[in-house]
Amino acid sequence: MAVSEAALIRLREKRFYLIVALLFPVVVLAGFGRTYYLKELFDVPPLSSFLVHIHGGVMTAWVLLFIAQVYLIRTKNIKVHQTLGYAGIALGVLIVLAGFFTAIAAAKNGAMTVVPGIDRMSFMIVPMFDLLMFVILFGAAIYYRKRAANHKRLMLLTAINFLPPAIARFPIPGWLALGPIVFFGIPTLVLIFAVAYDRLQNGKFNKVFVYGSLLLFISYPLRMVLSGTDAWLAFAHWVVQFSLV
Repeated sequence: MAVSEAALIRLREKRFYLIVALLFPVVVLAGFGRTYYLKELFDVPPLSSFLVHIHGGVMTAWVLLFIAQVYLIRTKNIKVHQTLGYAGIALGVLIVLAGFFTAIAAAKNGAMTVVPGIDRMSFMIVPMFDLLMFVILFGAAIYYRKRAANHKRLMLLTAINFLPPAIARFPIPGWLALGPIVFFGIPTLVLIFAVAYDRLQNGKFNKVFVYGSLLLFISYPLRMVLSGTDAWLAFAHWVVQFSLV
């Protein structure tokens, strides 16, 4: 029996999201393995505070949730997928809270992953924008939860949004010193590939996917432009007073 073109497109999409679901934890493990997941095997400094444990825990839960949701769609467990989505909303709130307080603690006390030569207060704009973009993209994914084509592409963007912190931590000598070239450049290439592949497979652009990708891409240079401004530095110095550690 001949397979329809629409069925082939769906099959390729499922395969693509499966590959993403497999690569996402690999990138995270490559970035955070030495300093977090497998830190007992390496001679690295201890975690700076309990906040890092909480932040690492909720982000790990997010990666596992992403994998689970892709699996549930592949196996057509739509109801379970939808039910688990409500837990995802609660987890999203925890991600924002934990990420916010971890970011301001790093700006106040320092962290291993601040790029050498960059002021801590200036660098704080990077994780803060990660959280802002997550709120926008995940919020849009919730809004489009009944429109699968938009929803899954927005969820893909939430995963890409969290790539820079992991990429920046790859255990390669001199890697972190390259700064935005690698931890923004590589996600940009991923965005370009994802949009181009989506266009090739479906014969048209998904507007929500394109707009979300453009927004994420624009946020990269915008962070660098704003990071040294008086307005940002004033905000950064004000907000660190709320640090929990």
